[in-house]
Amino acid sequence: MDTVEILARLVAFRSVVGTPNDGIVGWVQAYLQGLGIHVTVLPGPEGDRSNIFATIGPRDAAGYILSGHMDVVPAGEPGWTSEPFALRKEADRLYGRGTTDMKGFLAAALAAAPELARANLARPIHLAFSYDEEAGCRGVPHLLARMKELCAPPQGAIIGEPSRMQAVRAHKGKAAARVTVGGRAGHSSRPDLALNAIHAMSRVLNSAVDEARRLTLGPFDPVFEPPYSTLQAGIVSGGLALNIVPDNCRLDLEARAIADVAPEELLAPIRHSAEMLREQGFSVDWTSLSAYPALSLAKDAPLAALLEEMTGRPSLAAVSYGTEAGLYQAAGIDAIICGPGDIERAHKPDEYILEDELEECRQMILALAARCTRS
Repeated sequence: MDTVEILARLVAFRSVVGTPNDGIVGWVQAYLQGLGIHVTVLPGPEGDRSNIFATIGPRDAAGYILSGHMDVVPAGEPGWTSEPFALRKEADRLYGRGTTDMKGFLAAALAAAPELARANLARPIHLAFSYDEEAGCRGVPHLLARMKELCAPPQGAIIGEPSRMQAVRAHKGKAAARVTVGGRAGHSSRPDLALNAIHAMSRVLNSAVDEARRLTLGPFDPVFEPPYSTLQAGIVSGGLALNIVPDNCRLDLEARAIADVAPEELLAPIRHSAEMLREQGFSVDWTSLSAYPALSLAKDAPLAALLEEMTGRPSLAAVSYGTEAGLYQAAGIDAIICGPGDIERAHKPDEYILEDELEECRQMILALAARCTRS
């Protein structure tokens, strides 16, 4: 199967974030095992979705990981001109949900796998395919927790998020949380007998706004846009009717942190503000939705030099979006971003990738194999 044929198969799996992924996992497992490649399926604690880890070459030598996620965002937004889960080719464009983010990278890696399997690799190339990355990198920590039993310590990991095949050395970390405030319902004519959860949440929201403003004052890291950590409220919901004092209100918020700043710590002042509401009789529930650290790879790191050599392009200092790369680095594995497609096409109707981008990625993987082959 060539890269486009493999991509068509991958796109056809509705592996939407937060849903079972046994279909795509089973297909990838069978495909790789058919090539004689050692594959380990790693079920997550959810019980209905799994990571995949495959090794091509000797497992006891230090090699490289090609990392990508199998999940995609939902495709219910208006504007699609064809079925999102059926690959459509138009000129050199390949349309479908996940073509750029990031089943294109998976397809390029799987298309290269037969040649990798035939190569006499002195150092292994591993394929690490995760689940629920789109929900805040929830799947890959379970894979990383078992890395010691899967292979020798790797020399580096290439995370194939769409970067137009330019290596990227840094991204911000992220933490997301949900705070739910419970009050006491009542008729709006007697608010004195009730506890208005929306009014109470306004204090938490004001705290978030204040913290967001404070972060604009620094600290700064000029490689990022904007060059400071950020915080925002994304969803506020509550209440049933205008004449009912609301007894429940929910706020979802996120923080994105520059390197050397823990994203969870940026949310701490807002959490404190929420918990203070208990003194006034409100119930408060704080739930962490996701968290991953920033990536920060030195410009002169060997992995950066390797990717610059293989792609023929200088590495980029940083991007605004987040990836699993920070989790690999936190686990002691040097990581860098480099993959086909453009992030500007992701999470939009008529998402697409170019055939030339897929082939460029496949050639990069073959170039990596050449560097891992016995002389």
